[in-house]
Amino acid sequence: MKFVDEATIKVKAGDGGNGCASFRREKFIPFGGPDGGDGGDGGSVWLVADEGLNTLIDFRHQRLFKAERGQNGMGSDRYGRRGEDISIRVPVGTVVTSLDTGETIGDLTRHGQRLLVARGGKGGLGNIHFKSSVNRAPRKATPGTPGDERELKLELKVLADVGLLGFPNAGKSTFIRAVSAATPRVADYPFTTLHPHLGVVRLGPDQSFVIADIPGLIEGAAEGAGLGIQFLRHLARTRLLLHLVEMQPVDGSDPVSQVRAIEQELARFDPRLLERPRWLVLTKSDLVDAEQRQPLAEDIVRRLGWSSPWFMVSALSREHTTEVCQAVQRRLEAERAEAAAAAAAAESERLSADAEPQNR
Repeated sequence: MKFVDEATIKVKAGDGGNGCASFRREKFIPFGGPDGGDGGDGGSVWLVADEGLNTLIDFRHQRLFKAERGQNGMGSDRYGRRGEDISIRVPVGTVVTSLDTGETIGDLTRHGQRLLVARGGKGGLGNIHFKSSVNRAPRKATPGTPGDERELKLELKVLADVGLLGFPNAGKSTFIRAVSAATPRVADYPFTTLHPHLGVVRLGPDQSFVIADIPGLIEGAAEGAGLGIQFLRHLARTRLLLHLVEMQPVDGSDPVSQVRAIEQELARFDPRLLERPRWLVLTKSDLVDAEQRQPLAEDIVRRLGWSSPWFMVSALSREHTTEVCQAVQRRLEAERAEAAAAAAAAESERLSADAEPQNR
């Protein structure tokens, strides 16, 4: 299926039904009072996160979504029926932004999560609401209010624990194939990967994490070179970045220069990505003579001034790939434990603060 990670849609909630101005007319009751009912409320438009979807391509074909209008009120005190809501399914990880105001309306991060994007109009009032001691036969009824109408931008950010970063042909797709069941295309030419791939790395019972392979970056991506930076948004949710670089690029370029070029593109796109934990993975070690691998790797690390963890792997022969995944799993588990401890401490403080007024 073609991957589409941006779409623009227009949503229109249903208008409220009009109130009715009617009077009771029956045999032997020539001057009955008002009996006009209210109009029904208009239907609303909801977005629903669905883990079975992984692309926004459906919105390339249908861009207008309208909810049902509320039914008008009727005589004999009959109220109009409420308009039916509509639910639009979107992938988990979709960020919804209003094109009119630029505000972020919501972020759908869990399966089944619902987000109201257009509220239906209120039904109008019938004339039964306007009778009084001085006006026994009101002819007044109000129309329903219009439903919300919005133009929305849908932006998909894949949900992954770990993101792979690097130049085209750095071995990212081979790495994700080696450590997970994902099967991105692998070939000996740049930009083999044209859209993000997700893979689940399983190391044992209750030990797994999600890894994302995005298309490679090249120098000048911030100005639109290559595939540009259109997929860098998918790294925004990751907790750890693995920066893959060839130990000995076949084109004779310097691995250190490649790392610095990627860092510059990250800084132009979003400086916060540079602050995210980033580990260095030197790939394609099988293409370097065995006695030269360790000295070459240490030289690259020294020239980079790299202080974070680094690894030397051959994804093709799956050499040292398990060690990388185990280290990643240990870090993610430590982060989860810290987050759980912080949440428990915050809850304890809240309970203590609630108990203080009662003790007084």
